Amino acid sequence: MTDRNIPVLEIFGPTVQGEGMVIGRKTMFVRTAGCDYSCNWCDSAFTWDGSSKHNIRLLSAQQIWEELSHIGGDGFAHVTLSGGNPALLPQLSSLVGLLHEHGIQVALETQGSRWQDWFLAIDELTLSPKPSSSGMATDWLRLDAIVARLKDHARTFSLKVVIFDDADLDYAADVHKRYPGVPFYVQTGNGQLKESEAEQLLPYLLKQYQWLIERVMADHRLKRVSVLPQLHTWVWGNKKGV
Repeated sequence: MTDRNIPVLEIFGPTVQGEGMVIGRKTMFVRTAGCDYSCNWCDSAFTWDGSSKHNIRLLSAQQIWEELSHIGGDGFAHVTLSGGNPALLPQLSSLVGLLHEHGIQVALETQGSRWQDWFLAIDELTLSPKPSSSGMATDWLRLDAIVARLKDHARTFSLKVVIFDDADLDYAADVHKRYPGVPFYVQTGNGQLKESEAEQLLPYLLKQYQWLIERVMADHRLKRVSVLPQLHTWVWGNKKGV
């Protein structure tokens, strides 16, 4: 093992992507460990809070590909890099390149707090800055620089903001105004992360989605916007590895 290996917590799928610009897409997931944020409502806090540190495996790009192939067989053509924040890991460039060699498209979602040159090789990149409900503060200059760099290289990417309340909606409107030409998504948040039964969670999620639709439809600041649920939670609730 070397320091170029990738800290991996989960490899799973095929499943449907539940969020962002590729919602509904059949995909495999590679979830990496570590994050530079600690959002109040994070649904994958185990990637950074130390509770799953014993599950971290340091794997090479080839080992990850072999595990993806073992689990998914020949039934996938898309891989999502998830976390935590995969943008902390410069060594992911080797995995992105290897996946492309095998004809696999790659998606990434990150909060826009770090830049990696391998972003330019990502097929579907979502920047998801965090609103006030997260307890995190956006570094606007850094996010500006990342957006500008992606535009300079004519890369297709999107922005997504998770919404819990009206303050988050105001934040989303500010993001949309700041980057007017970028495809923009707002998505409901999940404030019931401890609910273990999917059928008990769904009525709450539906209510949140209805609330968000109503707010966005009435908001003149949010015109070129897609309004999304967190799809996988509708089906599997808070279950991991799906």
